[in-house]
Amino acid sequence: MDSGPVKIFTSRDVPRLRYIADIIFGDILGLSWEIVTDKRKLGKNPVINYSGDEINGSFKIIPDSLLFEAGVRNPDLKVTEWKGLPVFFQAPEGSDLPFDIFAASFFLVSRYEEYLEFEPDEYGRFRASSSFAFRNGFLARPVIDLWTKEFARTMVMKLRNLAFRRNEYRSVLTIDIDQPFEFLGKDMFRSIGGLFRDFGKKPGKAGERYRTVAKGDKDPYDVFDYMTSQIEKSSSDVRFFIPVGDRTDYDRHPSWHNDDYRKLIHKISSKFSTGMHPSYYASDDISRLTTEKTRLKNILSADIYASRFHFIRIRLPGSYRILAQAGLTEDYSMGYPDEPGYRAGIARPFRFYDVLTDTSPDLMIWPFQVMDSSLYQYKKLIPGEAEEVIKSTIDETRKVGGLFMTIWHNTTLLDNPEQEGWRKVFENMLKLQQ
Repeated sequence: MDSGPVKIFTSRDVPRLRYIADIIFGDILGLSWEIVTDKRKLGKNPVINYSGDEINGSFKIIPDSLLFEAGVRNPDLKVTEWKGLPVFFQAPEGSDLPFDIFAASFFLVSRYEEYLEFEPDEYGRFRASSSFAFRNGFLARPVIDLWTKEFARTMVMKLRNLAFRRNEYRSVLTIDIDQPFEFLGKDMFRSIGGLFRDFGKKPGKAGERYRTVAKGDKDPYDVFDYMTSQIEKSSSDVRFFIPVGDRTDYDRHPSWHNDDYRKLIHKISSKFSTGMHPSYYASDDISRLTTEKTRLKNILSADIYASRFHFIRIRLPGSYRILAQAGLTEDYSMGYPDEPGYRAGIARPFRFYDVLTDTSPDLMIWPFQVMDSSLYQYKKLIPGEAEEVIKSTIDETRKVGGLFMTIWHNTTLLDNPEQEGWRKVFENMLKLQQ
């Protein structure tokens, strides 16, 4: 039976509450909802009482002040347990939930803590180890999804006519092409210089370089046929991210003018969804970002909507502001380079919310949980250990009907003995994630 929209009664109709209500009630539970500040307009609808008032027959959550504030403050948070889940923003006695699920969820998904002062890593990034979730041991759990499931179970004890959406698990594989070639794609000066260096230090590599550049042998980093065959065999949903920025110490891809590189870009885009991979310095430079977007648009003769920053180098809110300003509508950078897990506490796409302006531009954030280099470079895991992390993350995501997303690089999947174990991890993951 249709019970009508859920009415959320509150003292003030504020953007932060609207934003998080849309995620919890709309995106996760599949319910229609309305904010109401006048009790006379509640009618006979199910009521969430987000206030200190008493309303007969309502489900009461006594609010923290966070959603009614402007700007940011450093909240004094402590973690307790509810139904086996970590919770914070505890509510006083008289609340039907022991914590303010709206404030806690907003704190995580908006990345509120990243607006506060923090000690960045060497690349200017927010470290996983600095996060509230990591420090309190729940980074590996999509707590917003889990809270919402338990909230729904608790809510129907009072609001019995509610019917919730059943969310379906899905997976997306994403691939960053940071270094598409080892030898191809370089200008004549760099190719000759590399050849002479190899003759002096690595004669075998010099021969390989010569056969690739002069004789047309396949470049060692060109494993795209292998990747394509594995993707098609598993029917995986995949997105590639292509860099076209200028060369720097952090950006080592070929020039966007290079014929070999442009052919590869066209080959990839003819089969798979393709987005841009903004260069290292583009995450805080709108001019670089728009230039790179225009370059990729010209190569593909198609507009560009999706992006993931190189090095996962995002600073809030600036990096997301310039994406929206440049007309990009999807970002895939929300995750940690140094730890697997749920950076925003959630296992599904969500809209960016600018905490300083209390606005939500047209930009969807697609969070990832696992990146290949996190496992072998930062965590120093061997392939078998990496598989356990991947399996555990898939299981957590599947429990909540969420989106499991990973990042891979072609250089992790090279055709050599050292990478053989990682190819097996990749292939097993493609089977397991379906």
